[in-house]
Amino acid sequence: MPHGTTGASTPAATITSLDEKLTDADTTAPAQFLHDYNITAKTLPFWLINVHRSQWPAECPSFLRDQPDKNIRCLSTPDKEYRRQDWDLVQEIITSARADCADQGAPPPAETNRIDRFQRVPSDLRKYLEYTAQIKAEYGSVMRFVVKERLGWGDGNTQDLHPKGGPFEFEEDIKILYNDWPYGIDKDIIHLVVWTKFELADDPATGELTSDGRAAIEQYVHTRFHSRVARKQVVWFKNWKSLKSVHAVEHFHVMLHRPDMAFVREITEDDVPLIERVCV
Repeated sequence: MPHGTTGASTPAATITSLDEKLTDADTTAPAQFLHDYNITAKTLPFWLINVHRSQWPAECPSFLRDQPDKNIRCLSTPDKEYRRQDWDLVQEIITSARADCADQGAPPPAETNRIDRFQRVPSDLRKYLEYTAQIKAEYGSVMRFVVKERLGWGDGNTQDLHPKGGPFEFEEDIKILYNDWPYGIDKDIIHLVVWTKFELADDPATGELTSDGRAAIEQYVHTRFHSRVARKQVVWFKNWKSLKSVHAVEHFHVMLHRPDMAFVREITEDDVPLIERVCV
């Protein structure tokens, strides 16, 4: 469970009072120091959780300011208390009862398709927010970085995203990569992102895929993944517009449970996610 949160406006005196208790030995054994002085995640501001004492900033970093409550709750949780989401829970979060409900003429139940329940490991979320801030400063937007550096589809302008054909018609309009900053799921679950130059229509009333868009993705997933990974070991979802981290480039997520890694290397062309390549 997340701990209490101390906001970005924590007085400097709070940090100073902690500093006064430190010795050189403490900085090399932060866990023992915190124990000895009864300092816990409940009494530390969220922006110091999961940070080695020698790297504590004097104030809340700019990239952690004005975060939504969900992020603050996550950042306030020590990594050792975080529980990764297993395959059963992943399926529960993603799988909706739309098909059954459609047969009965009823709307889908509110508890299904709750992809907002995904969250990152707390320290990974911190790295993600810091790296995203760096990307925006250097490239002007995450979209430009993704298009130019990750997808290789041009210089990062929307003009570079004109598809050759319709949805899933040409392979050159599609690219499969690792999710650079995956959710905090079990490590035997591979989290991929399918990027497309073409749009997948959303229903403006719900923000979710239209029936045609859903059918197109289902067919693609069946063709591309089910031939090599058992159907019950594959799930996919498309974020609601409000949850997308990259709005200008169409994409959806695919998760594979214990796949043949040779297949993963094949379809991603030996991609390596940023989380394994960068240090922030």
